[in-house]
Amino acid sequence: MPDESATADIFQRLQAGEPLRRDDPEYPKFGEAVAHTIRLCVEMNAAATDVDAVRARLSVIIGTEIDASTTIFPPFYTNFGRFTRLGKNIFINHDCSFVDIGGITVEDDVLIGPKVSLITENHPLDPADRKTLLLKPIVIRRNAWIGAGATILPGVTVGENSVVAAGAVVNRDVPPNTVVAGVPAKVVRTL
Repeated sequence: MPDESATADIFQRLQAGEPLRRDDPEYPKFGEAVAHTIRLCVEMNAAATDVDAVRARLSVIIGTEIDASTTIFPPFYTNFGRFTRLGKNIFINHDCSFVDIGGITVEDDVLIGPKVSLITENHPLDPADRKTLLLKPIVIRRNAWIGAGATILPGVTVGENSVVAAGAVVNRDVPPNTVVAGVPAKVVRTL
């Protein structure tokens, strides 16, 4: 049986969670996609004058139509966009960053405060391999609330109905129906 990773393009391999190395023969293709997304983000943040325009422009960036019940306040930043999936009735406040090469899923009825960072990328500790990207998805389950300035790190799932306190740094899964706070975030309350 042939090795599927040998025939998959760089974007399929990224979605599968494969590390991304600068010596990958398809790295230039990836670089072009990132540059295109950055240009579109700059245009969106400069030109979008209302939430409908932001939603329409972000739909182009992520490659799928965002439901009319979802509101995104600019500025909004993403480095890739293609691996972000947004549900219905989501509110994303000003100045959020979705570093989504590892994949970000935000389910219905989620609130995301200003200056929140969702980061799906990391790097190896080994200095010789430090420029490699390690990718793990983030999932924000239904009805969660992510407080202002919180950072969600690679591989984290925030459980349904949970709250991430303002300024928290979340490096492990958040159980459903809990409040987490601190650096690193810990459960401080059950709902």
